[in-house]
Amino acid sequence: MLKLYYSPGACSMASHIALEEVHAPYEEKQVMLAKGEQRTPAYLKINPRGRVPALEIDGSILTENVAILTWLAKKFPQAKLWPQDPLDEARCLSLMAWLSNSVHIAFAHIARPERYASDEAAQANAKETGRKAFWEYCQEIDALLKGKEWMLGSQYTVCDPYALVFYGWGTRIELPMKELVHYTAFKDRMMKRPAVMKVLQSEQSVLLKAA
Repeated sequence: MLKLYYSPGACSMASHIALEEVHAPYEEKQVMLAKGEQRTPAYLKINPRGRVPALEIDGSILTENVAILTWLAKKFPQAKLWPQDPLDEARCLSLMAWLSNSVHIAFAHIARPERYASDEAAQANAKETGRKAFWEYCQEIDALLKGKEWMLGSQYTVCDPYALVFYGWGTRIELPMKELVHYTAFKDRMMKRPAVMKVLQSEQSVLLKAA
């Protein structure tokens, strides 16, 4: 059985949703970031980087959303979470890489400024800069969704639960997310999916309060 190590409300929500979408039996293992459980010796044996998500597959550990989402989509093709056309495959990977390497990192400057500066004044600047960049990325996601049902078009893919993570984070820090008409409509469509709602309820997502 698969085993998912995750923290409620963290980026691991994307992999959590994907596991529900593919209908694979799995075990949930909460790692509470707010309590520092990701830095315990027990969890560092699972993921020495001290991050979530981590997916245990037959005793082997796979980390990073991009890798986990790709593996789940390809391992369970019946769920149709992965494009078939090679160019669309590349676009899916490109989008997930951008979400991971740019959008997530901008938010990390807000939530974890100590990673990027040791001086308190510099940390304040990092948070301010990160907030501006994160909002611009959310606006970019909104523009990408214009005229589309899902992030890549008409097909729901593993990119979609990943994109939902950042709408939730924007809501959490009280950005005016509802001004993003296309992104908000996307969020509403996502919340109509049983797999998504199951995870949002399990993780007590801020999106449930904002709906």
